[in-house]
Amino acid sequence: MDESGKRRGYPARVARGLVAIVALYLAAAYVVLPALWSHYEHQPGLAARPMVTVTPQGIPGDPLNVGLVGSRAEVMRAMTAAGWHPADPITLASSLEIGLSVALARPYVDAPVSTLMYQGRRQDLAFEKPVGRSAEHRHHVRFWLALPSGAEGREVWLGAASFDRSVGFSHDTGQITHHIDPDLDAERAFVMESVAAAGTLAQIYEVAGAGPTLNGRNGGGDRYFTDGEIVIGVLRPTVDAAAPPPRRLPSPAATALKGRVWAAILAAGRSLGLVPVPHTLQGGEQALSPCPPAAG
Repeated sequence: MDESGKRRGYPARVARGLVAIVALYLAAAYVVLPALWSHYEHQPGLAARPMVTVTPQGIPGDPLNVGLVGSRAEVMRAMTAAGWHPADPITLASSLEIGLSVALARPYVDAPVSTLMYQGRRQDLAFEKPVGRSAEHRHHVRFWLALPSGAEGREVWLGAASFDRSVGFSHDTGQITHHIDPDLDAERAFVMESVAAAGTLAQIYEVAGAGPTLNGRNGGGDRYFTDGEIVIGVLRPTVDAAAPPPRRLPSPAATALKGRVWAAILAAGRSLGLVPVPHTLQGGEQALSPCPPAAG
């Protein structure tokens, strides 16, 4: 081919190259990467569910990050065996009591938690574990019944766990509220490890949640970050403090890769001062590390 023929063929080659690049992008962005970042194989009934709660005003709230499989009675038994207290309902009396608890630094181990909505319903259950003397600092988790019968033929409860680090005003509504620590994965680990230590879990596995989020905002305007996984524990029918550790079911290999990428992103963010280090809780209690991703 002479030089003029090569020049005439150049636009066609460029066009074919651009088409190939666009095709690769579309395949990666809309097929491959979503498949890598999502997995529901352990609980397929959750695949079409939203994974973020909302406030009663419709503002996006805390993402779902924990779950339990078992009856309502089994969930209650497991959480109380792990030292968690069922939260009181919100009433005028309980609202006054939590205010006095914070102001006077006096205990209120079953203080109420604010309402969050999931698929149009407020939380079915809520538990807390105070840190320090008052209700200002506490671990807490809300649970909703998500599936009446999941893959195990038992009820599946999804929860949103976070650590209350202070009391202040909502950044969105101006109402008095608790502010949460941003490291939701550390609190997820705390919940699951405390329940496992009580001898109530037979299995642990992960399903895809809201997805990796580095700069999320909840209903109070508080920042949070998470790898976007939901860690689910399958409850034993009875509490057995001498039971062996729960068996961890594998996730897809891509989940382990995602975990390594996420860990690298957090490490880089912390080295630059963009991501806070895990919060050291009042009284010397250290926030736990996230559950490590399982290799497939």
